Amino acid sequence: MFPTVSHFIEYLLGIQVPLPFNTFGVFVALAFIGGYWAFTKEFKRKEALGVIHAIKKTITIGKPASTIEIASNAIFGFLIGYKLVYALLNYKLFVSDAQTVLLSTKGNILGGLFFAGLFAYWDYQEKNKVKLDKPKVVEVTQHPHELMGNLIVWAAVWGFLGAKIFDNLEHWDSFVADPINSLLSFSGLTFYGGLICGGAAVLYIARKNGIKVLHMLDIGGPGMMLAYSIGRIGCHMSGDGDWGIPNLNPKPVSWLPDWLWAYSYPNNVANEGAPIPGCVGKFCNELVQPAYPTPLYEVIVCFILFLILWKLRDRIKLPGMMFGIYLMMNGVERFFIELIRVNTKYNVAGIQFTQAELISCLMFLAGLLLVLYSVRNKEKLANY
Repeated sequence: MFPTVSHFIEYLLGIQVPLPFNTFGVFVALAFIGGYWAFTKEFKRKEALGVIHAIKKTITIGKPASTIEIASNAIFGFLIGYKLVYALLNYKLFVSDAQTVLLSTKGNILGGLFFAGLFAYWDYQEKNKVKLDKPKVVEVTQHPHELMGNLIVWAAVWGFLGAKIFDNLEHWDSFVADPINSLLSFSGLTFYGGLICGGAAVLYIARKNGIKVLHMLDIGGPGMMLAYSIGRIGCHMSGDGDWGIPNLNPKPVSWLPDWLWAYSYPNNVANEGAPIPGCVGKFCNELVQPAYPTPLYEVIVCFILFLILWKLRDRIKLPGMMFGIYLMMNGVERFFIELIRVNTKYNVAGIQFTQAELISCLMFLAGLLLVLYSVRNKEKLANY
């Protein structure tokens, strides 16, 4: 396993390059890039079809930088410099424990003040370059795909919060034992929490910019499936604890690689299992019994599902149907993977289930209802 990018480089090249990047975080970033690409493609395609439209906005140009703008840039610059300079001056600590460095109150005051001044001056100079003696109001055209930068930020912030909230609800005992670390830790993220909260934020921004809910949902279906597939690569490569139950069964076919059937996740970032003999460092554990590599299964299955959705997008005409199919696919995939995945189980009236199983069932039902709604209201939705 490769808990950090440095471990991966050492594995490939045999050299140690100390970098403060964890593998899971890199793949989360790649997942957002993949989602950005798919969303943008769909925005442009649907605008070309006349399904969604550009909107006119009025903006004022030629204004000098306001006091509030300069102050906000200075504050942002201070935070960047406060942490960046401290991290560079304490690089070994930053490499070994980036989370502590970033989330602690420790920083460098002089670095913060320097970057505060730099950011404030930069904003002042940039606004001065286009300053007019008399600012004027102009009308501009905003195409739907130009919203992607704003949507990504909202999805990232609210998605992370939702993922943390749902994860702490799922692991309530751990949260009660150490609430501060549970809330601030970059590990422990529940996909469905991120999907629900991040998705709600995206719908809010889209609605404010004239994009109807069903069209926005349809645009997001393929991109979210692709992003999930990419993100799960990070879960597998880092060994973040999303593996399956122990698997001591013999391989069904001899040609199947051992790591695709049962894997012990050596050097996993979750530090689960028993110590590895002779290993020195922070990540030196591996599972006592090999487990189903469920993140890898989801990478493969969800990428295939993305390809299916991508192929269907030109054929589906009814608003809401694409997202309904996505919900059904995602629900079925996650429900069955939960059967061999390690997770907290709840017991209600003698029935045991995990949080993900419950949500996946609800997602499948919601998707089915959305597909039925689209079919039964096709005349009403024809001009939606």
